[in-house]
Amino acid sequence: MTVYKELFVLCIQRMLGSVRRRLWLLMALPAILLLIPGTIAFAQSSTTPVVSTGVLRLRVKVKSGDSTKGLSRKRFFLIKGSLEQNKSIANSIDQQRALTRDCYYTSIGASSALISWLKEGDCESVYCREIERVDVEGAKAVPEFASALAAGEKEFGRNELALKWLTTSLPEKLRDGFYKTRQTDLQVLIKQAEAISGARVLSVMTDRNGTAYFTDVGPGTYVLSNLLPTEIGASTVSWTCEVQIKQGDLATERPYLVSNRKDKNVRCVGVEKPLPVCEAPKSAGS
Repeated sequence: MTVYKELFVLCIQRMLGSVRRRLWLLMALPAILLLIPGTIAFAQSSTTPVVSTGVLRLRVKVKSGDSTKGLSRKRFFLIKGSLEQNKSIANSIDQQRALTRDCYYTSIGASSALISWLKEGDCESVYCREIERVDVEGAKAVPEFASALAAGEKEFGRNELALKWLTTSLPEKLRDGFYKTRQTDLQVLIKQAEAISGARVLSVMTDRNGTAYFTDVGPGTYVLSNLLPTEIGASTVSWTCEVQIKQGDLATERPYLVSNRKDKNVRCVGVEKPLPVCEAPKSAGS
């Protein structure tokens, strides 16, 4: 009987303890409810405000002779700040040497056939288009490609394999020397612009129709530029224009028109200069 009495007392104590906890919760509930709105308000006030960003839709159309077309596969840059704030970088862009494709390849002694092949595809290097059989054999053969094919046959043992890997048999300066030189010049200007503006320089490349999008751009004033002159026909063109990006600007709005010629709808007109005359390559004895 003693054991049963002890169990009965223990059960009663646990029940009373449970009742006390429930009573405590009921008494504390109003205070807890009063604290909840303040906690929510604090959490909301502690959240970093979301800044709306905009989109700048470029539409680049250029005129060369009697034809007008979209400028494809060309890179444009967006620099934080106004033209006045970026005056020194704008001056550097304006004074930038116009190293053209023809002049670079002429200076290293490239054949006229290679220069014409690059110009036909508007290429900065031999990687921008496929080298085909007609480019290594027959009347339209490029001498540099034919020599590289012969060297590749000795290395790979098969003509088809040598054609596939032909670019590896070309000297570096012929392969992509012009492209690398431009990239070096670009990096100098980009670093200068970032040092002045204190912000990362954004860049995009136009598609085959001359359209490109700068996305997630913070509101403010920017400078739009191609940094290095672009070859168009018998001229080089440099663009350096001030652009305003507003909160909520959408790509579905009217595109920002860029061209080398003035027009009522064009918002950024480039500065054209005639292509420089290329100097003949220096001979080994000079």
